[in-house]
Amino acid sequence: MRSSQQLIKQFFHLLVGIILCAQTLTAQQTAGALRGQVTDQLGAVIVGAKVTLVDARGDIRSAQTNGDGNYAVGGLPPGLYTVRALAAGFANYENTAVEIIAGGHVTFDIKLNATIAEQKVTVPERDPVTTEPHNNAGAIVLRGKDLDALPDDPDELANALRALAGPSAGPNGAQFYIDGFTGGRLPSRDMIREIRINQNPFSAEYDRLGFGRVEIISRPGTDKFHGNSAFGFSDDSLNSRNPFALNRAPYQSRLCGGNLSGPLLAKRATFFIGASRRELDDNAVINATVLDPALKITPFSLAVVTPRRFTDLSPRLDFQLGPKHTLSARYSFSRSGLENAGIGEFSLLSRAYRTASTDHIVRLTENAILSARAVNETRFQYIHSRRKQEGDSGATAINVLDAFLDGGSQIGRAFNAEDRWELHNYTTWSLGRHTMKVGGRLRGVHLTDSSPTNFGGTYTFAGGTAPQLDNLNQIVLGADGQPKLTTITSVERYRRTLLFQQQQRAPADIRGLGGGATQFSIAGGKPEAGATQVDFGGFFHDDWRLRQNFTLSLGLRYESQNNIADHNDLAPRVAFAWSPWMSKSGPPKTVIRGGLGIFYERFSENFTLKSRRYNGANQQQFVVSDPSILDLFPNVPSTSLLTAFALPQPIRRVAADLRTPFTLQTAISLERRLPRNFIVSVSYLQARTLHMLRSRNVNAPLPGSGARPLLYIGDILAYESSGIFKQHQLIVNTSQRLSTNLSLIAVYTLNQARGDTDGAPSFPANMYDLHGEFGRSVLDVRHQFFLGGSINAPWGITFNPLVVLRSGAPFNITIGRDANGDTLFTERPAFANDLTGPGIIVTRFGAFDPNPVAGQSLIPRNYAQGPGFFSVNLGVRKRVGFGSSSQTAATLGQGNNPPANHCAAADRPYGLTFAVQAQNLFNHTNPGVPIGNLSSPLFGRSNASAVGGFSFGSSAPATSNRRIEAQVIFNF
Repeated sequence: MRSSQQLIKQFFHLLVGIILCAQTLTAQQTAGALRGQVTDQLGAVIVGAKVTLVDARGDIRSAQTNGDGNYAVGGLPPGLYTVRALAAGFANYENTAVEIIAGGHVTFDIKLNATIAEQKVTVPERDPVTTEPHNNAGAIVLRGKDLDALPDDPDELANALRALAGPSAGPNGAQFYIDGFTGGRLPSRDMIREIRINQNPFSAEYDRLGFGRVEIISRPGTDKFHGNSAFGFSDDSLNSRNPFALNRAPYQSRLCGGNLSGPLLAKRATFFIGASRRELDDNAVINATVLDPALKITPFSLAVVTPRRFTDLSPRLDFQLGPKHTLSARYSFSRSGLENAGIGEFSLLSRAYRTASTDHIVRLTENAILSARAVNETRFQYIHSRRKQEGDSGATAINVLDAFLDGGSQIGRAFNAEDRWELHNYTTWSLGRHTMKVGGRLRGVHLTDSSPTNFGGTYTFAGGTAPQLDNLNQIVLGADGQPKLTTITSVERYRRTLLFQQQQRAPADIRGLGGGATQFSIAGGKPEAGATQVDFGGFFHDDWRLRQNFTLSLGLRYESQNNIADHNDLAPRVAFAWSPWMSKSGPPKTVIRGGLGIFYERFSENFTLKSRRYNGANQQQFVVSDPSILDLFPNVPSTSLLTAFALPQPIRRVAADLRTPFTLQTAISLERRLPRNFIVSVSYLQARTLHMLRSRNVNAPLPGSGARPLLYIGDILAYESSGIFKQHQLIVNTSQRLSTNLSLIAVYTLNQARGDTDGAPSFPANMYDLHGEFGRSVLDVRHQFFLGGSINAPWGITFNPLVVLRSGAPFNITIGRDANGDTLFTERPAFANDLTGPGIIVTRFGAFDPNPVAGQSLIPRNYAQGPGFFSVNLGVRKRVGFGSSSQTAATLGQGNNPPANHCAAADRPYGLTFAVQAQNLFNHTNPGVPIGNLSSPLFGRSNASAVGGFSFGSSAPATSNRRIEAQVIFNF
């Protein structure tokens, strides 16, 4: 395997070679540039307007206005250009005689005339294929009616966007940027102006992989007063039952909210304010295997109400400080609470606790025009978050592995305080054929966390080998007169423990009969810990338009952080866009794109926090497997007794040689414009991640001898960077905008992902042999299909379909017990060589030997595959307008007949919109990840509906299989 240093060195050589080759291709003609500001008729700047330039050959260049309404397009050959501008709520603009001279930098300001906002819906035509780096056809841009297909709730919206982004290249999943910042809760849908996914993936401006990047731009203020108010409602009487719950628990969802925008100071300042209140009487579904009063093993299923409350308030101000400076300020307040948290799946009612959280977010953005060629942008974000959890920590917890969890919640009074800040500064300037951007980001976080978790102690019961018992709970003897051995489940071991304790058997006898706890753990000491972390990222990026049909993008990023020894991370990036067949009569129909780049993943401050909390001094933690302690069940051993046994404490550490994980990603794409306004993009992506994080017990008992390398120290759970990840993806993206009545986006992804770790929390089966860990990654979802869009039907009805279809994700199979003394339950079985052998378990996934001997090959990691997922969401909207538009009123005032279409709802200044949103319209059952513990009575079965990235809302699947929500919106 090549080292990371060799990979970076070869990358630099490749980068230098491309630059030298590109210089030989540079045309001698000096290019010009066009820049300016887009405003409305009152002088207020328009943010996010699209400015398009078309030359005499039909070649297209475009840009979007930034926070101060400025745009800049460089690398323009001399000649006459047609300039067009488009912005939601404004009439289209076009000028056909804008001249660019050689080496000249022309300033061209654009003024747009406002139309009645919120009433006239314009679906902009999809950008034609071009060689612009930010206009890749593989990107997904949602605006206007396309946003109506998405859920209103921010948590459900995040899950829907993850599904839309797909299984991103690399091991870390999608990352969200809100107005250019990382972190913070997503705004509600009505506060969003635009969403961009996978745009310009190799830009050096971003630290994370471009494929899977979700950028959310919030709505600014307007020069006239506009607003809306909404009320949404859903009830269990409208929904179908959850297939994993025997009872139907009460459910109700109530949403009220709205927004208002308008001028604050004429031609100088505007405002936007949004607020929402969401009340969910949600459900959690318990699906476990328990013991009844007669100690009979029985399934247990119950749906329980878990009330959730969310409050959000978000005002925004936009100021024109001067002719060259603008300032945007946004404040966001959110508060949420949840009752009966901790309940669901295996966790019983006694595990309930309550949570409360409060977030304050301040975002400031200042834009400055430095010259006719340069624009500077400065951003600052501050997040002040507080989290509280309160539960019962007095009662001892009982963990019967993958059967049920009972006893106290072991949360106590937990508290988390986070203060995060980000400072960005970017400068963009145009120089001939070059559009360059340089800047940096400085980011910091301070955590104070108080967590008395497991201060009451937890007894764990696991399955394994035990004597076979008859119906009278007597040992069954074999032909040789010895007890027959069998494999028992975790709940059977727990049953035997309680049964034989009631019979007042001696602890040694109970263990001989297959009872007794497997492990006991307890924590104590100082519950509070803290961590401070700072990271920096600086970059330079150049989009170099060598020719009319060829653009080369070159970038270099530098990153560093504290709390680890690795401080110097260089991330070069290179990409190109080439149109091999230019058309003299119009824009190109075919563009080939490619890219290569290195992307680093920061070591999380949460891992630093854990290593400081469990350092052996601040907070003590005991993990016991000695029968003399375990036989005290259900009593909790005293601290003095644990100390008397001189039990070493588990310690969390960050490996001294830990390196920052980085991904080397390559991509090649073919974009083609087809008849009837179809645009198709086919992309092949390859990602290879080195130094991927994992956890490993570096002082686990040695195989064979059982001795520890460090004899007088207990378990040392270290964060290491010894993993590897490899991924291949084929992505087909197509979009069509036939007219304002039809807009469709479809994405298909063929994916293969393999590696030897699933991230920092995952442990290997054998702490001293990692060779058997390479296998399928949890991200190895082979097929995924997404379809969404907007359809305008007759009578003013709009349909917003959203379809997700994916194949099953892999999951791991374990034996469900600690066979090597490392205090973890990660051991995997071997394939059975003899079906008649003792303890062999035959399943639909194969026949497994849960007692492999030395040298016997274990089954691969993530060997089994779970069920697929299929969901059809559908939104239906109808707007009823009333009132007279300004145009109609003026016409009537002149005594003329009104236009024939003056009664159209879209032209009315006031309106009521009636909407119905159906999630999982066809009531398709989507099981969650199956239980992979061979000693669980539910092995191979799912005990909950699918939640997370491919279902829309973590609460909806628990509540019902199909959910319908009605909404009424008033706007003006």
